[in-house]
Amino acid sequence: MTPVDTVSVTPAPFGILPDGQPVTVYTLTNRQGMQVKVLDFGAIISAIQVPDRVGTFADVVLGFERIEPYLANSAFLGAVIGRYGNRIAQGRFSLDGKDYQLAVNNAPNHLHGGNQGFHQVMWQAEAFTKADAVGITFTRSSPDGEDGYPGKLDVTLTYELDDDNALSLHYHAVTDQATPINLTNHSYFNLAGQGSILGHEVTINADRYLPVDAGSIPTGELADVTGTPFDLRQSTAIGDSIDVPHEQLRIGRGYDHNFVLNQQPEQRLKLAASVREPVSGRVMQVTTQEPGVQFYSGNFLDGSQHGKLRAHSYRGALCLETQHFPDSPNQSHFPNTILRPGQVYQTETVYRFSAE
Repeated sequence: MTPVDTVSVTPAPFGILPDGQPVTVYTLTNRQGMQVKVLDFGAIISAIQVPDRVGTFADVVLGFERIEPYLANSAFLGAVIGRYGNRIAQGRFSLDGKDYQLAVNNAPNHLHGGNQGFHQVMWQAEAFTKADAVGITFTRSSPDGEDGYPGKLDVTLTYELDDDNALSLHYHAVTDQATPINLTNHSYFNLAGQGSILGHEVTINADRYLPVDAGSIPTGELADVTGTPFDLRQSTAIGDSIDVPHEQLRIGRGYDHNFVLNQQPEQRLKLAASVREPVSGRVMQVTTQEPGVQFYSGNFLDGSQHGKLRAHSYRGALCLETQHFPDSPNQSHFPNTILRPGQVYQTETVYRFSAE
């Protein structure tokens, strides 16, 4: 790929759902030649092509070339996650004196919105172009009671790719009843485009993280990272820290934890994390308005699924899911995740790519 004169968005067929609905893939291209492919099914990011230090492009996210594997997307590859990203203990919470039971799809807990979630439904898509950016706006109305959640939730999600190789995700939602909400994206990144992520160097801007119990539910503690393998405040090769003897790494089979991001009040978007792949020189910087980021090191990928070019192998990709904290509806000292009528849920996360 080479730089181009204009930004563009190009739709193409991507298969047919079992109910007969056609799925479309939209290719966003900026003037640097960077491309992002997104589907109107699950608002899934299916490909991101970015250059290395010598200008060679590679696809740096896991995904599939056909719609069929996405219909059983148990790893949530590339999808928008909702209504609630991450886990809710036993799928239960109480709100305004009423008890709610959600689907238990990650026994004994509720995970990433339930059996359907936002990752398994069609979204309305509208493409747009600007002078220096291109994007897609997805909209969807989640009906009252969907996956057990109260209230009708109207959601708008915008993916915008600019000429600085930054992919911005803008989330917006309103509701007619009080409901938990915690939207995120579940893309799996490998900045080499192949192989393991153990050589990737990661930095996470967090002095604290959330230890979890055996079911991966936060214990409630905001633990100091100092002196632990969760101290990623300085650039650290994942392979240097992931197998350090530590009870939390044993529970997660590696990293699968929420980090409490350090506040940067002077910044609208605070630095969450950065990742560098030393061989290619590719770098990804993640900034966000969210209070946390879930770092997941691909511990449950097992090679049984084959993607665009290769099997999705153990620790072959990583996720950095910007979010509010897991199980917040049941842990009152965590940042609030309840959206009420008259309020607006609005948040932004940016993935910026470069090479050095």
